[in-house]
Amino acid sequence: MSETSRRPPPLRVGMMGGTFDPVHHGHLRSALEVREALGLATLHMVPAPQPPLRDTPRVSAAQRFALLQAGIGDACGLVADDRELRREGPSYSVDTLAELRQHYGDEVSLVMVIGQDAFLRLANWDRAEQVFGLAHVVVIARPGYPSPWPSALTELVGHREVSSVSELMKRTRGGVLQLELPSRMAISATYIRQRLKEGKSVRYLVPEAVEQAIFSGRLYQTGE
Repeated sequence: MSETSRRPPPLRVGMMGGTFDPVHHGHLRSALEVREALGLATLHMVPAPQPPLRDTPRVSAAQRFALLQAGIGDACGLVADDRELRREGPSYSVDTLAELRQHYGDEVSLVMVIGQDAFLRLANWDRAEQVFGLAHVVVIARPGYPSPWPSALTELVGHREVSSVSELMKRTRGGVLQLELPSRMAISATYIRQRLKEGKSVRYLVPEAVEQAIFSGRLYQTGE
């Protein structure tokens, strides 16, 4: 057997950013299914303290990070990553990808996982063209979003789209894959916040540990 054939396959690492305001079962189930589908060793879940293209979250970044840690618990391969909370100013995914690429090295397949709604705005991101030089982009497909893509997104993606995980992983970066997950959990953080504001139950929408932390910290409730 040759040295090349004995060499283990390249490590696969993912990043899933978001406000996680608050983290819920939809986020966590999607993260687990993405990790399984892509064969990721680790999926970094990275809360954004101040997302440039979204309203400022209602609770602090530190509180949202604590809820994320509670939600992940001991789930294998999922990591609550606070690197964006330690930066000044708005959070840019390209900077996080650059840090992860530097940490793991050039031989690792690095993947940025985003939802369909975020993907449709990708051309408006800061230094969007640099993303593909650092990582693949895997889009969690969601029913009901418009097709075809906006013209600016079509131009940005070019001929990068592939149709399978195996094709994507032939390279360490630069591809785009739309991925349909088995569980399409239509849970919205906005809906959860509204229920909390109205004093209604969020049981089974969020993990029990997250629910307990929300109520013990009086987060998202009227007047908070």
